[in-house]
Amino acid sequence: MSSFAGQADARGGPGSAVGPFASASRVRSLGDGTFTAELANTWTVGGKPHGGFLLALLARAAVAAAGSSSPMADPLVVSAQFLRAPEVGPVLLRTDVRKSGRQATIVAVHLEQRGQSCVEGVVTTGRLPRERAVWTDLPNQPAEPPGNAVDLASLPMASVFRLTGSCDVRLDPNGAGFLHGHTGDPPRLRLWVRPRGEQVDPMFALVAGDISMPVTFNLGRFGWSPTVQLTALLRSRPAPGWLRVQVDCKAVHGAWFDADATVVDATGRLVCQCRQLALSAKG
Repeated sequence: MSSFAGQADARGGPGSAVGPFASASRVRSLGDGTFTAELANTWTVGGKPHGGFLLALLARAAVAAAGSSSPMADPLVVSAQFLRAPEVGPVLLRTDVRKSGRQATIVAVHLEQRGQSCVEGVVTTGRLPRERAVWTDLPNQPAEPPGNAVDLASLPMASVFRLTGSCDVRLDPNGAGFLHGHTGDPPRLRLWVRPRGEQVDPMFALVAGDISMPVTFNLGRFGWSPTVQLTALLRSRPAPGWLRVQVDCKAVHGAWFDADATVVDATGRLVCQCRQLALSAKG
């Protein structure tokens, strides 16, 4: 966004490579707790900015706002209410540090466009643990996509799922009956994802937690499925390589459905848990 090109960048963590994701999700400080960002068409689904990408913007702004008290902060929890879908183009992010502590700092972030609040979030920042977990219960999923995994960029839906141009997404066809017109499979999908031209980081893990098409596709419910509430827990810093994602649904009640995503890195470490409540298209 040329009108703010002279402002300082806040990229949400040290060592971030400037690839398609890092560049697109950059936020620029205006120096008073507000930031600007540009929502790019390349990170959209159905012409609307991707929900996980919006979480990453909230997290970047919050980490930058918390930087005065925690200069090495990581996002730990990002929780957002989606009031209305923003359009591609410039947005303003307003931050308010609600609590500053030794273990956790809490920052409220509002994403606004044309004077309207679009996404309201709360971000908890702190330090991601670097030691191995003493106990986990994670999906049994290969570290890399199998040979028959479907490259989403090769499907007709790629014209709607525009972010496949900036990140590599593979879908396990086993259990994804909607690919073949079946509607008997449970609403559970397995995917693998990594950004193009850069390494995974905690910010991209937020995208991975929302990377799946709606699991209700397996029930024959296609079309726009807007997220109403989305909460992500970041658990550790991901190792280089593919992020494996399993998405499960506990219940579909009327138009409402839930989706729980578990994101595991190439070494088998849990990096993100993401839960959302969304509205499904009618079957």
